[in-house]
Amino acid sequence: WTAAVDAVLRRSGRLDDAAEPGAGVDALTWTTLDGVRVAPLFTADDVTELPALDTARRAAGWDVRQRHAHTDPARAGEAILADLANGATSIWLAVGPVGSAVADLPAVLDGVFLDLAPVVLDAAACNPDTELLGAEAFLRLAEARGVDPAALRGTLGLDPIGRRARTGSGPDPESVVPLALRVARDLPQVRAIVVDALPVHVAGGSDAHELAYALAAGVEYLRVLVAAGLDVATAARLLEFRLAATAEQFPTIAKLRAARLLWGRVLGAGGVVEAPPQILHAVAAPTMYTRRDPYTNLLRGTVAGFAAGVGGADAVTVPPFDAALGSPTAFSRRVARNTQSLLLREAHLARVADPAGGSWFVESLTDALARAAWAVFQELEAGGGVIAALDSGLVAEQVARVRAAREQEVAVRRRPLIGVSEFADLHDGPPTRTGPTLLDELGVGGAGGLPVYRPAAGYEDYRDRSDALLADTGARPRVFLATLGPLAVHAARAGYARNLLHAGGIETEDAGPTSDDAEVVAAFRAAQTPVAVLCSSDAVYAERAE
Repeated sequence: WTAAVDAVLRRSGRLDDAAEPGAGVDALTWTTLDGVRVAPLFTADDVTELPALDTARRAAGWDVRQRHAHTDPARAGEAILADLANGATSIWLAVGPVGSAVADLPAVLDGVFLDLAPVVLDAAACNPDTELLGAEAFLRLAEARGVDPAALRGTLGLDPIGRRARTGSGPDPESVVPLALRVARDLPQVRAIVVDALPVHVAGGSDAHELAYALAAGVEYLRVLVAAGLDVATAARLLEFRLAATAEQFPTIAKLRAARLLWGRVLGAGGVVEAPPQILHAVAAPTMYTRRDPYTNLLRGTVAGFAAGVGGADAVTVPPFDAALGSPTAFSRRVARNTQSLLLREAHLARVADPAGGSWFVESLTDALARAAWAVFQELEAGGGVIAALDSGLVAEQVARVRAAREQEVAVRRRPLIGVSEFADLHDGPPTRTGPTLLDELGVGGAGGLPVYRPAAGYEDYRDRSDALLADTGARPRVFLATLGPLAVHAARAGYARNLLHAGGIETEDAGPTSDDAEVVAAFRAAQTPVAVLCSSDAVYAERAE
């Protein structure tokens, strides 16, 4: 196989005849933003150990968790019941200004069986007091309904460290102790705390940074809870982890698998012999969702959901395709939940506990990513722990370096965004939505907190300017493609130029197949554009440049 690769690259001119055997494989090897080497082929020699991962997955598969954020309690309640009746198995409920008011929780959750459908509270976009009040109100509601404490299911969503990452400030981690102790004592199927690493991902951080932050935040909560009198295993049982799933399926699979390895190492160091399983909630990354050509988000969400399921997530949220535009419609929510239903019921992804286990590539990537994340985690710990690292700007500095690399890759279209930086359709305007976007609901990007990096934003700004000019003047910016020669000669470069210009909201008109310069000049004059781009082969350029 190695010899065959060398031969192909030599024929294509990408490999010198004097190159050493195997140089072709090296030429096809690339490095991730975390410095992880990814080769075109992996063998058993690349994997020294195959760890057993305990996913603790239910027989029915992962938890299909749909997010709801609506200020009208009647509409929120209606949408929640529709989801639960049609494939969703739990609810991720926004509480606060962009979601349900604390006082409206009884109405919003009317008809929801709290011992059957877990409710995960999220008060990230409001003040810390509302977070605690929402958790208390939820517990009072369950008590008022006579729900058996041993049967109540859900997550209270406490995360003061995550609030610090999102906004730059927040209460001390000790603020979770009173409710956490109550949950540990009375509510065996409820989790009190969410270790939410989405702010790091949303800021443009790498997979290793996201894992390291989650690990550091989880360790900090363990310290606080153990200091309050709990043993390590009981404290760990109170935590739920939230990570991003992206359309890069193999890195997502490896990240979720690496999260379990890392957390197991932490609990093992804490002396836990029979560790409770780490509960992972994977969310299709809201930053990969685009405003332009939003229906391509259906594909991004499907790949992310697939990767999350294969990676062993316990709960998966695939946001509706219009989540970057505003509040979703009933149709977009239906498609989102049916995406997961298809993965579970038709593709049968959950029938194997660890589908990627034993793949030399995935095992190697999991191991390398875990090692990279552990190194970043040690850096955070050496900096005084996750809170000190957030306050000092260490986390922001780590993320900024990776974000700059991402920005460069997107800007030069080395990392393509389909429908935005590649194959943009200038005549397809996005559907209209009102209300907050998913990123607004998550409360990220607050003053003093980690920023929001949405790769498509720069290109979408250009498209918005083009639309505004069209509305004001009746025409977009236009460029003429001076196509020299027959179609076979100029098609590749004309296609490249057309693709690039459309990504910036610039219309193109081309001369089509041409036989001489006079024909091209006549077409240019007829187009009446201020700019022309020559499109042809190197040979034609050399022949007709003058």
